[in-house]
Amino acid sequence: MTGDEPVEESESGEPLADGGAAGADDVALDPWGSSAVSDYRKLFEEFGIEEFDEVLEEVPNPHYLMRRGVIFGHRDYRPVAEALREGEDAAVLSGFMPTGDPHIGHKLVFDEIIWHQQQGADAYGLIADLEANSARGMSWDEIDEHARDYLLSLLALGFDPDEGTLYRQSTNREVQDLAFEIGADANFSEFQAIYGFDGETDVSHMQSVVTQMADILYPQLEEPKPTVIPVGPDQDPHVRLARDLAERTRFFKVSEAYASFELDPEERDLVADFHEKLDPAEFDDDQLRCVHVAEAIEETPLEDLDVPADTLSSVLTKLEEAGMEPVRPRTRFFDRRATDEAFDALIEAVEGEKRVYENHIDAFELEVAEAEELAREVEVDNGGYGFRPPSSIYHRFMTGLTGGKMSSSVPASHISLLDDPEVGYDKVKSATTGGRETAEEQREKGGKADECPVYELYAYLLAGDDDEFAKRVYDECVGGERLCGDCKEQAAQLMREFLEEHQEKRAEVEELLEAADIELESPRKH
Repeated sequence: MTGDEPVEESESGEPLADGGAAGADDVALDPWGSSAVSDYRKLFEEFGIEEFDEVLEEVPNPHYLMRRGVIFGHRDYRPVAEALREGEDAAVLSGFMPTGDPHIGHKLVFDEIIWHQQQGADAYGLIADLEANSARGMSWDEIDEHARDYLLSLLALGFDPDEGTLYRQSTNREVQDLAFEIGADANFSEFQAIYGFDGETDVSHMQSVVTQMADILYPQLEEPKPTVIPVGPDQDPHVRLARDLAERTRFFKVSEAYASFELDPEERDLVADFHEKLDPAEFDDDQLRCVHVAEAIEETPLEDLDVPADTLSSVLTKLEEAGMEPVRPRTRFFDRRATDEAFDALIEAVEGEKRVYENHIDAFELEVAEAEELAREVEVDNGGYGFRPPSSIYHRFMTGLTGGKMSSSVPASHISLLDDPEVGYDKVKSATTGGRETAEEQREKGGKADECPVYELYAYLLAGDDDEFAKRVYDECVGGERLCGDCKEQAAQLMREFLEEHQEKRAEVEELLEAADIELESPRKH
């Protein structure tokens, strides 16, 4: 969930990227490993990440990282975008594992947090010190030193500590208590499947995962609200688990139903289809009944049903056992873990026609969206969390300046936000480019901006909010007008200016950090 792993890779920096670059045969997402994403399109197919372009028009004042396709994907971001548009409560949270200097790759996450804060969201920045200690073996002295550097850069880039929340995992008791509670809904076999944990994995590492789940849900501790977690795609396993755990903590599950008994999603879709098509008069009845639907299904050729044989058998059994019960659409509140008081309160709160059963309530005059809000309201009023599944946005990884992976352990591959400005200048001047073999060939065929780490610097950082400038650099490169030497010189000068300005601001916010409500030294030192 830290979203700032030191191994990073990307294929494109075009201002309006298409969300993917060709290359890899498969994609592995490992939050702590050395995996890199070479084909972003596969994330849409294999992990259910949605293309950000599809939601871009719904975002108020979109950040340039969104406009240029650097933020390429999302999970369920629409509720957050809607809250920002309407001035309603929303939150943003991401964390930083302090294992080295903050570099320009980390700045992507800093910018995403700050932009959401400026749009009105409650902003949370956390230091994942428990994760750094357990998963990376960092000492508390090392963690403290790096944590301070991350926080100073976050503040220097515009995070408002008076309007936002900064904390470290190890000293936030609310997060630790929440981790203990939601840990009861997670198990080791699940961690094996998601993270590849085995008998050699130490308990502290596993505990740090549960703590990260608590971090992700922490902004909703006082009240449920749409919450977004900006991360790199390698952190998606954390987001998926957090969404699952948010659902498991809920008192009630809300769904569509058609009879008093429970149907799984495939069965429900089949019954819904026949409910839509059938006329009770065909069965000499004034209501459509379970036996009528069963009869119609049995008379339909299997190839026309497009359902597995076991699904067909199961739904027919349920319908036939229900007999003459009417098939009627309704919204169902299923009791997952509600207290007796909460269940009774929900019965009282459901208006209009309803049916009450031992484990669920069926409402005939409520839409699903209304029912979900009602269930959450009753849950919160009766001591539950009412968590909304957290949303996420995903940014492309930056290519290392030397090509391939950007790594904190390879100084030449990245530019630290702490680098001397002249060192930053020299690193850009020495960077690999997407240029041709000769200047003549470059003028004739154009450069390969999509494969150029230097162009990425323009698109991700150096062009700032100026889309026209970013596009001009791109067009001049691929059109053969811009040669690599001149391009790198301009980028190097802009990088030097950025580092000078950033480090001046870091010095200016020292007092802000000292006054912020966050422990700068770990009490866990021995």
